[in-house]
Amino acid sequence: MTRFRELLAATKEEIAEIDPAVAEASIGDGAILLDVREPDEVEQGAVPDSVHIVRGNLEAQIEARIVDKDINLVVMCAGGVRSAFAAKTLGQLGYTNVSSMVGGFNRWKDEGRPWEVPVLLSPDQRNRYSRHLLLPEIGDSGQQRLLQSKVLLLGAGGLGSPAALYLAAAGVGTLGIVDMDVVDVSNLQRQVLHNMERVGERKVDSAAKTLQALNPDVQIVTFDARLDASNVMETLSGFDVVIDGADNFPSRYLLNDASVKLGVPVVHGSIFRFEGQVTVFDPRNGPTYRDLLPKPPPAELAPSCAEAGVVGVLPGIIGSLQALEAIKILLDLGDSLSGRLLTFDALEMAFREYKLQVDPANDVTYANRHRIQIADLEGLCQPNLTDAEAP
Repeated sequence: MTRFRELLAATKEEIAEIDPAVAEASIGDGAILLDVREPDEVEQGAVPDSVHIVRGNLEAQIEARIVDKDINLVVMCAGGVRSAFAAKTLGQLGYTNVSSMVGGFNRWKDEGRPWEVPVLLSPDQRNRYSRHLLLPEIGDSGQQRLLQSKVLLLGAGGLGSPAALYLAAAGVGTLGIVDMDVVDVSNLQRQVLHNMERVGERKVDSAAKTLQALNPDVQIVTFDARLDASNVMETLSGFDVVIDGADNFPSRYLLNDASVKLGVPVVHGSIFRFEGQVTVFDPRNGPTYRDLLPKPPPAELAPSCAEAGVVGVLPGIIGSLQALEAIKILLDLGDSLSGRLLTFDALEMAFREYKLQVDPANDVTYANRHRIQIADLEGLCQPNLTDAEAP
């Protein structure tokens, strides 16, 4: 014990120590609070938005979790001992602005500073999502965020199938599925949510069975109805992201106008023969579908897949990209495809990217949301606006 005390005293002479009041002010100025306690300690309470790395894993994980070695780091344990040793280790690893919080979490809590009992993943969830938890960009907090997220899929067909499967596997907590069709044998070449035993079943019911069997964490909400002006606003409300797997222009324009009015981002995908495209329409921050296509093309220039055909693997590629973009939006990761149209040519095995711009002539915008009238657009794909003033 004497040797330990001597080692602790020597360590404290080499590091900076601050009290909880200074630590709280530093966090308010952008410092990161690094919690090095054991998981069972964190279960009893933690400081909101702190980064948790068990002391024994610090050397192995810190450089992946906190890349900037010049950022202000405040290290916390239960009482200030482990954090002191951790602060010294961080200095040896090249972190230049590290301090240990005197008294640790116990003193922080006793002084009435903000803390919470965190919502933790169960052991089964930690096993299921273990590969996500290893990613510094996701980790525990990101996985919990996915479990609390809600994504609506317009269509349980070629694009909706792979998107729904990967979103369910990723642990997106609520998936809504809109489709009024039944499973047909001709669907099975590409619509991998369904199988021969489900032929004749409602697609939403078939999709729900598949997704719930894949991941019981996920709640499936089904909408066995045609999306139209009478239900689109209510259907979209409460969802964080929409996956657009529609196969006709009236539905796409209807979805666009409702999503703009609500401010909900849409991950758009479309396929044709051997070609596909993906983009993100974020009405709050970028161009929307009406900026891409102000008017629909004539029907003779826009045949459906039923008329022109589609290679079965193609919707798997495009739908998977849609799922990836949705996850990035939910977790605020990387650069989304907002303002960029990504196209894929399967015969050439080539991706190309095109910039999308906001059309100044487009009046269906989030700024004008209170003027947008939602109407069925069969044969009428022009903007629908009232004369009410924009906010």
